[in-house]
Order: sequence, then structure tokens, then C-alpha cells
Amino acid sequence: MDANSSGGEGDDIDWNTDDELEIASYGLPSSNMRLRGGEINAESGGEINAGSTEIVKASTSAVSSSSKMIDHFVGMGFSEEIVARVVQECGEENTDLILETLLKYSASSSASSSNSKLVDHFVGMGFSEEMVAKAIQENGDGNTDSILETLLTFTAVEKSLQAQNQVGSDLSSEYEGSFLDDFSDIDGFSDSEETTNCASDKENKLLSLASMGYTVEEASIAMERCGSDSTIAVLTDFICAAQMAKANDALLEEIEEKVRPKKLCNDHHKHKKRRMLDQGIREDEAIRLPNPMIGFGTPSDPDCVIHRKLPEAAVGPPYFYYENVALAPKGVWDTISRFLYDVEPEFVDSKYFCAAARKRGYVHNLPINNRFPVLPLPPNTIYEALPLTRRWWPEWDTRTKLNCLQTCVASAKLTERIRKALEKYENEPPYNVQKYVMDECRKWNLVWVGRNKLAPLEPDEVEMLLGFPRNHTRGGGISRTDRYKSLGNSFQVDTVAYHLSVLKDMFPRGINLLSLFSGIGGAEVALHRLGIPLKNVVSVEISEVNRSIVRSWWEQTNQRGTLIDMADVQQLNSDRLEQLMDSFGGFDLVVGGSPCNNLAGSNRYTRDGLEGSHSSLFYDYFRILDIVKNWAQVYNEKKIVV
Repeated sequence: MDANSSGGEGDDIDWNTDDELEIASYGLPSSNMRLRGGEINAESGGEINAGSTEIVKASTSAVSSSSKMIDHFVGMGFSEEIVARVVQECGEENTDLILETLLKYSASSSASSSNSKLVDHFVGMGFSEEMVAKAIQENGDGNTDSILETLLTFTAVEKSLQAQNQVGSDLSSEYEGSFLDDFSDIDGFSDSEETTNCASDKENKLLSLASMGYTVEEASIAMERCGSDSTIAVLTDFICAAQMAKANDALLEEIEEKVRPKKLCNDHHKHKKRRMLDQGIREDEAIRLPNPMIGFGTPSDPDCVIHRKLPEAAVGPPYFYYENVALAPKGVWDTISRFLYDVEPEFVDSKYFCAAARKRGYVHNLPINNRFPVLPLPPNTIYEALPLTRRWWPEWDTRTKLNCLQTCVASAKLTERIRKALEKYENEPPYNVQKYVMDECRKWNLVWVGRNKLAPLEPDEVEMLLGFPRNHTRGGGISRTDRYKSLGNSFQVDTVAYHLSVLKDMFPRGINLLSLFSGIGGAEVALHRLGIPLKNVVSVEISEVNRSIVRSWWEQTNQRGTLIDMADVQQLNSDRLEQLMDSFGGFDLVVGGSPCNNLAGSNRYTRDGLEGSHSSLFYDYFRILDIVKNWAQVYNEKKIVV
């Protein structure tokens, strides 16, 4: 929120404050008065004797002088009532003192008016006047963001308390089951979930989400996007992602403001894109997300054998591997699948590979049999990943998995507020406090580091959870903020390595990789951990910070191949691609995950799907992949002829 949005314009000041109302009660000199020193009695209509004439003249002169002074200051913009009061308090002799006092009165009146408008601003947003006044008292009236954060906290606690009182002291088993479902995104999915009629179930879910502190609008949007039959876990995950969107990648926002070159693609690809869109890709069509989200199998479920037949146009080599957020707007994954040769997406939650959730969709033409996990296996629970937290972990925090790792972390102010809330209780806090703390823990992935003390994950802990080597993002003087941002936008290496493991026997002498939107090199790290030599890697990444991280990793791991890094996929045209492929015989694998800015539920303002300014870069992935496949087809035909 703009800190200036709550204040009024400087020229639009309400002077009708308590000070001015009090001034109005003071009587000003008038003709209806007595002069006790003489014989004047205007009220009774008496005569004025000669001895009092001089007194009357002096009084008349004084009133005239006072009137001119009042007119003088009124002409400067002060109200007549304030001027009269100040003159009465300070006397008429010292005009400098009068002016100084008038300025003080004006400043006080302006501040009072501004504060009143600040209260009205937040009351207009739906908060109670009492709650707003309390929030302003705690934070002062200078930081509207802090006031809003405090108001949202008050509202969440109040709603949790209301929900607790409504349920009563004897919580029913049905409500307990619903409460546990809220944590199923972390702890697993229920196989015996009971449902009632559709309308009742929808209302119950809306009430459950509202009792958790979410607004009705957030709950309704989540149910619309994810489907009314989605579990509370899926809905809360969607809403949490939406609430954390405001920490979006600032670098991409800066790029949007710059004048970027036009897309360098030939008319063939433009017409192909338009033709495919005209063939019936509808936004209201949606691929349903599986539950559980294990794709074509996970290391913990090796007996899951799924056979699929790829369309002829999709068969590799070259192989391709595309990734993006699973919870995208309706129709997005249908569009992605159609453009990528009608290959069925594989939806996987990384909580089946590590200690943190990460719901992603993958479209690829890789074999799905004989996959194997990269070793050593990563920690599978919070306790295994962060063993020092076990000492402080309360029994009522039932998490065993962390939520999706984001590009930002919680503030110190939030963790301090939680600590103060918990310190009020010697033993276990009441249910409504536990509920509030658990909501914040799940939203921000907070972990226990002391008694009643929570903290966000450190960058090296995030690296470990995502499968990167320790200090992977530390080199080159990169800030903590940039480290969190780069990690939050990366692959989960163990998940990707499991999918790419089928390439090890195919390319024992090494692989030629085209890595688009390569970030901090998740695909490169996965192939390296699998023991697949990297012969030639063309890495295309817009962020200089990320390119620096990849170059540093390349040098530290003593790679023997060739690394070519580029900044912008839109500048990678067919001529440049053909030049690269002619030099080393084409690409074996094309990996990429275009920006999810316009796909993620966190973006409420420009969630425009694949037509958004950032996520439309998916079409550049398709354009480049199509060039690579066409080149490979021509190259193979020439080899056959020779």
C-alpha cells in the first residue's frame, strides 16, 4: 500500500476540530457590554456622562486596533476564531508571538484532521473503528503498511476466536477432521475423505477458510480456480501462494519497463501459433490435477508402472523438458500441452522427494520407465532436514513437511509478534493462538529455533531442501535477498534429476544441453549429480545474478565442457541457433521453465495466463524448441543420405 494514500491533500483540511469548537465558545467584544469604570450601560440604554468620554474613546480605539490585527492574520489564511483566541492569550503587543502560536494551532489542527482521515480510510476497508485506533496507537500514524499488517493480524485472531466460541468447548470429530485436512498438503492426503452434498460441502469449505482468517473473496477465487471438489489443503495452498505474490521478482518488473527488442521469430512460427490457437484452445478447459500429485511415479512408489504413447511429432531425440507451476489459470496447461506436440503433463509435488512441497507440472518426451533417484537421498521430513529444531518443536505443531519455498521470507516484526503472543502462556497456548501461529508458520515456512521463538529458513537451508550444493548461491557478493529470490524461482533438483535419470545410459559420453530460463542452473546441477558429463551447455538467463551463480558453479565443479551464456531468449533467433548447432552437432536436450508471474495465484492484478507480459515467454520456448527439432530432422535426413 502506498504510504501516502491514506492522507488528505494539503489544501483540503477540515478545520472543524475540537480546538475550533472550543474557540467558538469564547465571546468576542460587542456593543452589548458594560464598562464598570464609568457610567456606560448599553444594555439599559443609560446615558454616557462626560467623565467617561475618554474611556469610551480609548476603548473604541483599542477595539479598532484589535479588529485590524485580526483582519491582518485572517488575511494570511488563519480562521477568525483561532486569531481571536490567540490574541486574547498572547496580547496584542507581540505580533511575532501571535504568529508563532497561530502556526502551532494550525499544525495541531492539520495533524488531528489527517489522523481522522487515516481512521476513516481503514474503517472504509471494513475494519472496526476501535481496532483501527488500537493499530494506530501501536504503530503510529506514519506507516500505513504496518497499520494494515497489524489490522490483518487482529482480524485473523478475532476470527479464530469467534470460530472457537462458535464450535464450543466440545469440538466435534467432524470439525477436527476438517482441521486436520488443512494440514494435509504437508502431511499427506487422506484416502478416505467423506463428502456430503455439493452445496453443503462448498459452504463448509468457505466457512473453514473464513475461520482460518482468509477473506470470502480469496476463498471464492480459490474454489473457482481449483474446483469446488478440491480439498482444504489445495485451497489453502492456492491462497497462501496468492498472498505471497507481492514479493515477485523485481528484476522481471524492471525488464518490463525497458524497451525490449521485438521477438526474432519468422512468420512460420507466428502463423503456427495463431493456427493452433484458432483450432479450439479454450480458456475454460482445464486439465484436472491428480491427487496425490505423484506424476508417473516417485522413488517411494517404484511399483507404479504407467505406459504412455507419445505423439509421433514429440518422439525424441532431441528431448525436451518444460516446467511451470501446477496451479495455473484454467486452460493454461491445455495450451502448453497442445503447443508441445500434445504431450500429457506430468504433475508432481516435490514433497514426495524431499521435506518441502513444490507443486509443478512437467511436459516432456523422456522415457518414464527405469527411473532412479539421485544419491544420497535428501532428508524427507523437517526433523531429518533440520534436526536442531526438534528440541524446541511443540507437540501442537504437527507439521512434518514444509510448504512451497518462496522468493521472500517473513519479517522480524512478525516473528517478534508471535513470540510475545506465546510468552503470555506458561504452558500450551489456547486453540485460537495455536491456530494463528500455525497459519503464519505454514504461510512463511517458519521453524522453531528456541522456546516460543520462530525464524525463517536461512539461504543455505533452502539450498539443501531444493537439492543444491551448500553455498551454491553465496559466491560473487550476492545479497541474502537475491539468494532467496533466485532459490524461490528454481527447480527442485532431486525431482528433476529423477525425471532426467533415464538419460544416463543414453549419453555415457556426455550431453549437449540448451537451458532456457536456466535460473541458477537447476537442470545443470541435476545432470551433474547424475554423473552425466556436460559437453556443451548454452545457458540463457536474463538475470546477471543468476548467470554469475551458474558460472561460479561451473568453475568450482571443474566442468570440462563448454559453457556459453546468453541474456535473452528473444534474441536467440534461428540464425544464431543454427550456428551453434552446426558447431557441435545439435542439442540432445532442451530444458526450460518460463516465468510464472502471470500464472501463479499470487498475482491478482496481471494473472493473464500465457498472454501476460512475462509468462508469454513460453511461446519463445516453443519457438526455439521447434527450430531445434526441425534442424535435427534435416540433419538426420542428411546423415541417412550420406
